[in-house]
Amino acid sequence: MKIFKNYFYNAGYQLLAMLLPLVTAPYVTRVLGATNIGINATTNANIQYFVLFGSIGIALYGNREIAAIRDDKYKMSKTFWEIQLLKTITISATYILFLGILMVLHRYQFYMLIQSLYIIAAGVDISWLYMGIEDFKKTVLRNTFVKVLSIILIFIFVKERSDLWIYILILAGSILLGNVTLWPYLRKTLVKVDFSELNIWRHFRPSITFFVPQVAVQVYLILNKSMLGLLGPVSSSGFYDRADTIVKLILSLATATGTVMLPHVTNAFSKGDSKRVKHYLVESFDFVSFISIPMACGLAGISIKLGPFFYGTEFIPVGRAILLESIIIIFIAWSNVIGQQFLLPTNKIKAYSSSVILGAVINIICNVPFIYFGGLYGAMAATILSELSVTSYQIWKIRKVVRLRELFVNIPKYLLAGLVMFAIVFKINNTVHFYVVSLIWQILLGVVIYGGVLLLLRPTILDKIKKIISDFRSQHR
Repeated sequence: MKIFKNYFYNAGYQLLAMLLPLVTAPYVTRVLGATNIGINATTNANIQYFVLFGSIGIALYGNREIAAIRDDKYKMSKTFWEIQLLKTITISATYILFLGILMVLHRYQFYMLIQSLYIIAAGVDISWLYMGIEDFKKTVLRNTFVKVLSIILIFIFVKERSDLWIYILILAGSILLGNVTLWPYLRKTLVKVDFSELNIWRHFRPSITFFVPQVAVQVYLILNKSMLGLLGPVSSSGFYDRADTIVKLILSLATATGTVMLPHVTNAFSKGDSKRVKHYLVESFDFVSFISIPMACGLAGISIKLGPFFYGTEFIPVGRAILLESIIIIFIAWSNVIGQQFLLPTNKIKAYSSSVILGAVINIICNVPFIYFGGLYGAMAATILSELSVTSYQIWKIRKVVRLRELFVNIPKYLLAGLVMFAIVFKINNTVHFYVVSLIWQILLGVVIYGGVLLLLRPTILDKIKKIISDFRSQHR
């Protein structure tokens, strides 16, 4: 039950994180306009490179290391301080480098300086410790506080197009504040250690092995926005960012399992329980397929009118971009299970790195011609091909660990139910007037259609859900 509790903690936050930006998005896009949204997207994409290089893979590495040794509190405390001090050094060096580059490059200099708060926030982020010990309550409460606070401040202070700097300051500053609020909990989480015994640099090389795949991932997460800003109007970067934001918000409900399962699988693997590790892989893959396929099909069904509805008529291209990109919800959900819930916890770092490097290479190769000839939609096509290649490679690498038939036994049923839902919702979405009430009932109709088709097809997950509900009721009588 602990896994389900942590999942619902994380999924609950992800749902909140998904809904709250949708509250501010129509307001922000109308107040700031497409050009300012594009400037924010471009400068933020550029600053994320510094965050990435300063963090050197420590979030994933630290999470896994803590999960493996959490039963020994002194060893865990010692490891935490070693990893955190290492990150402080690398973040500090990166920030100095950033300031040096900023003195030379003058485009959007003021906005870049405000965005640099994200670098400082990364330096004080210790959420990886609490994820490693599977204490998701603290991080969820912290993140919830930050999200709500930032939204309140946006509505109060962002009033006109010249307030772009205030918008960036609120977003970056709230992340920094949220990360700082986790530090007081260290007193109850850690024990005192002898700092003279710390060996900071023993973590450098292992963290780099996690850093390499993260670089590759960020290449095709950030590069598209950066290149759209370079090869076309800056507004295209804003369109991509708005579409990608909605897709990734929906996706976060599926990938919430990865955050929960990585420390759990790592702990099982450290104890030599390979049978349980394989069981988690199969069960997680089936579960994320069950939820990600209807998410992708449902989002695609309402996409055409969703973009301009939320962001205004200036953002009409966002609707078609969402339609194209929604399929990656399935690909990323699958690669999240295989990569973060199996390959990383079981020390198959090389296979994981190879998969994301392959995706990055394909993205780089496709980006220039695709963006040159297809603009925004070309960038979306490059993203789809990248994610498909990552997922396909990972599935191929685990073919000897688990039978693929075992993984995909229910997928045809989920796909059929999802496609039926898409066809009906897409038809309705393009014939009725789109407003809040119609959006809600289209979503509810999609849920009913998907659930109804699955009741006819009877995938095995229905029996598991029935058992979980039965167990929950028996425990709370």
